[in-house]
This record gives sequence, structure tokens and C-alpha cells, in this order.
Amino acid sequence: MARDSHYSRQVGALAFRSTASGDPEMLVLTSRGTKRFIIPKGWPVKGLSDGEAAAKEAYEEGGVIGKVRETLIGSYSYWKRLERSFAYVTVDVYALKVKTQLADWPERRSRERAWLAPEAAAQLVDEPELITLIRDFGARRARVHRSAAPTQERRPVRRRQAAGP
Repeated sequence: MARDSHYSRQVGALAFRSTASGDPEMLVLTSRGTKRFIIPKGWPVKGLSDGEAAAKEAYEEGGVIGKVRETLIGSYSYWKRLERSFAYVTVDVYALKVKTQLADWPERRSRERAWLAPEAAAQLVDEPELITLIRDFGARRARVHRSAAPTQERRPVRRRQAAGP
């Protein structure tokens, strides 16, 4: 479908990492035009899977590299401002576990990026479906962290036997 048609589709990356304590953080960045907070997203790329195209956007827009999951984690819609009109765009979102954050990347001079806890990231974006997606994904990551946390092995308590009569 043409980019300026009434309805279009993009791909996006929900880039995440874990803090030293294991809590999830999400990458949000500013759009170039309106400076509102978004996730990395762009048009599908011929020759790349949608997940690979989302990872490419995360590199170009946010300066992060990682492992993308090819399973769609959700989608959201928004009105995109084009040169002479608006397009209703649905963004298919893929999770990207960030391994590397670069100091220099293609769109560094035109965007700001921030790593935030899921709830804080959700409060900065405007699209209701994206807010839900960030919150739900963050909650799943937090549950994974809690369930993977090592449990302390408990040793049996030795009780002293009372001395005989």
C-alpha cells in the first residue's frame, strides 16, 4: 500500500533491557517533527522480515542493537502527519532485547532517547493502545524476572533435644 494512502502499516520495536536489579526498562524516543515520545517505528522494508525492519528502525532512530523476536507482541494505531495529508497507520510491534546502546547513531541529532520503567514510559506516549502494550509487556517482563530470581535454599533447622530427666 502506498505511504500516503488512507490506511498504511508500519513496524515498530518495543526495545527493552534489564536494570542491574533485573527490573525492565523500555526505550522511548522523541519524534523528529512534534517531539512527542514514541517507540522506534517505520515502514516495512523489502527483503527484511517485519521484525528485522523494526530492529533496523531501533538502530537508526534510537541507536540500539539487540535480538528481535519475530513474534508480533501487539499493535496500535495513530494518525500520521504526511506532507499534504494524514494517514491512519497501524503499527505492528516486535520485542527487541537490547544488547548494545551506541553513543553515535544515524538520527542522534534529531531525537532524544530515554530508558524508563514501563509505567513511566507508558505515561509519556499518547496512543492508548501503545500505553496498554507497554504496560502489559513490562508486567510480563517483571513476572519473568521474579520467577527467574534465585530462591534461597533453606536448610533444615536442627532443634536441640531436651535433656533427659
